[in-house]
Amino acid sequence: MNRIKLELPEAQHFIFTTEITPRINDINYGNHLGHDHLISLMHEARVRFLKKYNFSEIDIAGTSIIMADLAITYKAEVSWGEQLTFNIAIYSPSSAGCNFFYHIKNAKNGKEVARAKTGIVFFDYKKKKVTRMPEQFRQLMAN
Repeated sequence: MNRIKLELPEAQHFIFTTEITPRINDINYGNHLGHDHLISLMHEARVRFLKKYNFSEIDIAGTSIIMADLAITYKAEVSWGEQLTFNIAIYSPSSAGCNFFYHIKNAKNGKEVARAKTGIVFFDYKKKKVTRMPEQFRQLMAN
């Protein structure tokens, strides 16, 4: 079976870190973090990242974002009560989008839990069309 191989950007590109503890309803019948709930936790981490820079998903310097793709490789189980560290990098810019990379680890022991990438595109919801990446956002990748 071929597996997705997700290469992460170099460490200096990870510009944001946050910790999130999965809730009991994030745990599935296998007694570990459900794959779909990890996506929700990534969403929370992304929203926290944007808030740090006074952005939101619906307003990044006058435009919004929309999800284009998602890839995750799971590395370890997560049990209820285990705090996770989400490191985020924004990388691979184009004129209208970029990738968010997530390196997710167990906060207590540093064990890698997952690697993920979400491709985002800047989008005008009123006009229903792709827009250019705002310069204010592009500057985050220059730091």
